[in-house]
Amino acid sequence: MLHMHVTSWILGIILLLVAFFLYKQGNEKGAKIVHMILRLMYLFIIFTGGYLLFDVYLANFQMPLGAEAITKGLAGIWLIGAMEMVLTKTKKGKPATSAWVQFAIAFILVLVLGYIRLPLSF
Repeated sequence: MLHMHVTSWILGIILLLVAFFLYKQGNEKGAKIVHMILRLMYLFIIFTGGYLLFDVYLANFQMPLGAEAITKGLAGIWLIGAMEMVLTKTKKGKPATSAWVQFAIAFILVLVLGYIRLPLSF
């Protein structure tokens, strides 16, 4: 399940960039299609992340790892929200700087917790 989760995140980041550049180029129809596929990818990310959180970390809850896993889950949801804000603001033609800053902070937090702190990594 870990590989499915990581793969869905990688596809999500790629789809975010594709949709962002399509919106920037003015290709509204193509960007909307990619944006909807990205929203479907959000569901895969949330499902696989929830499975990992409940099955692996919260099944035998130990204080430091369980709290960090919950924090990583919340940061992952924050990251999905930031991705959606980036695309929505870009679609409307508004400046998306604050959404990109949130994306960067949440992305760094998720990477640090996922690959440095929590034991279930590659």
